[in-house]
Amino acid sequence: MTVTTAGVLPDEVYDVVVVGAGVVGAALARELTRYDVRIAFVDAADDVGAGTSKANTAILHTGFDAVPGSLESRLVREGRQRLAAYAEESGIPVEPVGALLVAWDDEQLAALPRLMEKAERNDCHDTRVIGPEEVYRREPALGPGALGALTVPGESVICPWTTTLAYATQAVRNGADLHLNCRVERVSGGSPHELTTGRGRLRTRVLINAAGLYADDLDRQLGHTDFTVTPRRGQLMVFDSFARDLVRHILLPVPTALGKGVLVAPTVYGNVLLGPTAEDLTDRTATHSTAEGLAFLRAKGRRIVPALLDEEVTAVYAGLRAATEEDDYRIRCHPGQRYVTVGGIRSTGLTASMAIAAHVVGLLTEAGERLGEPRTLEPVTMPHLGRTSPRPYERPELIAADPEYGRLVCHCERVSRGEIRDALTATVPARSLDGLRRRTRARAGRCQGFHCGAAVRALLDADTSGTPGPDTTGAPVSSDGGASPLRPEAGP
Repeated sequence: MTVTTAGVLPDEVYDVVVVGAGVVGAALARELTRYDVRIAFVDAADDVGAGTSKANTAILHTGFDAVPGSLESRLVREGRQRLAAYAEESGIPVEPVGALLVAWDDEQLAALPRLMEKAERNDCHDTRVIGPEEVYRREPALGPGALGALTVPGESVICPWTTTLAYATQAVRNGADLHLNCRVERVSGGSPHELTTGRGRLRTRVLINAAGLYADDLDRQLGHTDFTVTPRRGQLMVFDSFARDLVRHILLPVPTALGKGVLVAPTVYGNVLLGPTAEDLTDRTATHSTAEGLAFLRAKGRRIVPALLDEEVTAVYAGLRAATEEDDYRIRCHPGQRYVTVGGIRSTGLTASMAIAAHVVGLLTEAGERLGEPRTLEPVTMPHLGRTSPRPYERPELIAADPEYGRLVCHCERVSRGEIRDALTATVPARSLDGLRRRTRARAGRCQGFHCGAAVRALLDADTSGTPGPDTTGAPVSSDGGASPLRPEAGP
């Protein structure tokens, strides 16, 4: 119903408060608005999805390599089906590129049949082992020495930013309050729960902990010691769109105990990812990249796709995953406290998000919470940021109706002034340059904002101050979608 980033919080008792507005917290808020309850979701950041959810490998997983019989395995399978349908309905970019789990030595090759059997136990029945000839036919740019691979046709890539934003948008439009810049500092269990935040007090009858890296801290404040979060840093490199033709599938290594290992994957935006590392840390804010980490990724990338290292790197980033002692999600309901912990949600959380939300609602119902009958939510339509759908500058009918969609501001990513305006005035609006990047891809291309940064900043500042925006340097494109003469064609 409202989005707040400052000021006094409402003096009311919510039925449910969700702590965390990452992809899982936003999915929970969305799911709960299907019921006749008064809810809020809160986050310490100034935007949704600004923590772990913004820095991942953006894969829609099949769950083929999850621990069979685990909660994660079930929720990833269910979540993939739910999210695939939701993405199609909402305009979230998805590309079903498939994956190859590549074996580089005899030990890894011997592991492939076991991984195929594991996939079968996880209801993933279309995997098969292929030999080196077929591997290189499918991936001609693969480095020398591959002995075989396991094919996983169902793996896809997706836009993680639009997914989180779609959930949050639908939640707010259907009655949820979203409170940002609202760090939860202390929780007092009781009836109701009382949350002390950086913006004041929140009260709620039911509390859901989806606090990600800080979920164990919140859990301990309510008397539980079920798990400890160990921040696991994953550093990644982003290669320019000119590298896109080098990679046709998600190229996975044989997984280890630390994770799925270093992969090479296309993205829905048209570039290529290399990563992540897997570094267990103690600092829950260590999202910086390191020289050692990037050198490690380069060495791995040179083995997997040697020609990739000849391409331009447009960005590097790092994210922290909420690893725990157990190789499964840590979702617990405490009926006596009217409290649910949703912890240990790692790299598969994006895929499983909708199923996690439905599972938590089921736990609340079993615990005696009277939520009523669910309703069908009005669909949302999100801006499509993928390379498989025309962007606004390529749609003459949009430009004819509103010329702002024909005025390019970011030429690398073909982002129009109209798109930036829309992001600044949306249900869950952008309030920072990073927020605009996630919603429009402005400043996400090969120049990383060198050419468009000042114009994008001016539009953001004008929106914040309430004054009219400047006439940016983005020249109009022709009604047939041709590129601005200020910059030559540079890929999608």
